[in-house]
Amino acid sequence: MTDRALEEYTALRATIAQRGSVRTCVFVLGLAIWCMVAVAATFISIPLVTILPLVLLAGTFEAVFALHVGVERVGRYLQVFHEDRWEQTAMAFGAPLAGTGSDPLFAVFFGLAAMCNFLPVLLAQPVRIELATIGGAHALFIVRLIVARKVAGRQRAADLERFRKIRDDDQGGPDKVRPTSRP
Repeated sequence: MTDRALEEYTALRATIAQRGSVRTCVFVLGLAIWCMVAVAATFISIPLVTILPLVLLAGTFEAVFALHVGVERVGRYLQVFHEDRWEQTAMAFGAPLAGTGSDPLFAVFFGLAAMCNFLPVLLAQPVRIELATIGGAHALFIVRLIVARKVAGRQRAADLERFRKIRDDDQGGPDKVRPTSRP
């Protein structure tokens, strides 16, 4: 491995570690701030106010999702271009036993928070249009959680395939010989 390749590998491994830690911190901090804003919104008997904590919740989720996608993408890059044994082994190992895996997107917690966020709307005795509009916004967020979780579940294999294609195209294909000189 060249010095440059080793430097890149080391930096990308550090990126994975940092973003993984930051993702958890963003989740905890975002949920704590959401909780304070949601409690404050509960004391205001205007159903529309619950949109503010919902936007905070959605923003926190998007930050967590972006960090997760980035970490996974870097991992696949390392797997393909640096033949990283950890990444290869982790993918080959597959899913752990049922019930022992974790949710890197914290989707269940975000879903529960969205449902809790909607409770003040119900307590404020909203009119139908408020119920439909605000309920629709909360439902859209829950749909986003479901879609993001499905996309994240397919990301590793898709990124792995894309990086292999990039590598193979750059090398002239897996079975092709690269020309040694340009005309």
